[in-house]
Amino acid sequence: MRMFKSLAIAAALALSVGTLPVTAHAAKTIKLAHLNKNDPFDNGTGAMAIVFKSLVESGTNGAVKVDIFPDGQLGKDNEVIQQVKSGVVQSSISSVGGIASVYPMIGVLDVPFAYPNISTTYKVFDGPFGKKLASDITRKTGLAVLGFGDSGGFFAFTNSKRAIRSPEDMKNLKIRTMGLESHKAVVSSLGGQPVAINWAEVYTSLQTGVADGQMNPIPIIKFAKFDEVQKYLTLTNHLFTPYVWVFNKGFFDGLSAQEKDVVRSAAQSAIVACRGINRIIESSDRGLPALAQKMQVYTPTKAEITKFRDLAQPAVKAQIAKSYGKEGEALLAEFQAAIDKAARQ
Repeated sequence: MRMFKSLAIAAALALSVGTLPVTAHAAKTIKLAHLNKNDPFDNGTGAMAIVFKSLVESGTNGAVKVDIFPDGQLGKDNEVIQQVKSGVVQSSISSVGGIASVYPMIGVLDVPFAYPNISTTYKVFDGPFGKKLASDITRKTGLAVLGFGDSGGFFAFTNSKRAIRSPEDMKNLKIRTMGLESHKAVVSSLGGQPVAINWAEVYTSLQTGVADGQMNPIPIIKFAKFDEVQKYLTLTNHLFTPYVWVFNKGFFDGLSAQEKDVVRSAAQSAIVACRGINRIIESSDRGLPALAQKMQVYTPTKAEITKFRDLAQPAVKAQIAKSYGKEGEALLAEFQAAIDKAARQ
């Protein structure tokens, strides 16, 4: 039923566009899709969308409107990205799993245990590396990139079987992943069994034992109610996967210079809001404190993290070299150099 509804909405949007080129939208309406509830206090994409809408509409005196389609209303992430490419939808705040369908090299960002702290991620994606990555995405997909949001912070492992304090504890655990080869490599290198499951099916899969566990940031674990079907939480902080905010380039190029400035600055302010709300959620009764009431929470020691990293990093780097060749290795080297520089600042 939900798939039918999504297709119906997408079809209606297509009819509203008709056969006119993207730049010919007289109303200058930005249809913005994102994956979660449209509540700025519930999740990062909700905060991004609401802040963006307010700043764009006020900053252009209503000349540019923003219509928000939250909660995956228009279909799966990769389907919505295709709608953005075609101009049926003007913009989408997408997961790396969705972006991988049009830009596979996004998997280079999945080197585990790469960052010393969360603030370093902001410097990396707001700095020269982030700008170069955005340009490469545009060059290879035709999609403009407004920036990189925060999907909830660092990833943690949860499972229903046992506490994870070492790679040995991961052995034979079925861990849900997005299906990205880099994510599979992380789980496999630590002794687990990666299981690719669509987001809409994750809760039921954990509940029924199709998967023993999963990995996601704390805010996502909480709002997805995984604490109802998972007992153990390990704060490995092993991955950071940004939201990638894409825009139909034809529509963007058709905006006036002033409107482009408003859209760009609104997006950057919205990304700051996204990061802030995620840090607040992590620390509040909608984050880790609430999860700790139902789950057994463990933070690995520095020595324990080293054991995880020594297994996972070489495996993912080898996967990157195999999947993306010299170009991927070059991007990986730039990525790691950007992290090192940001960590020293």
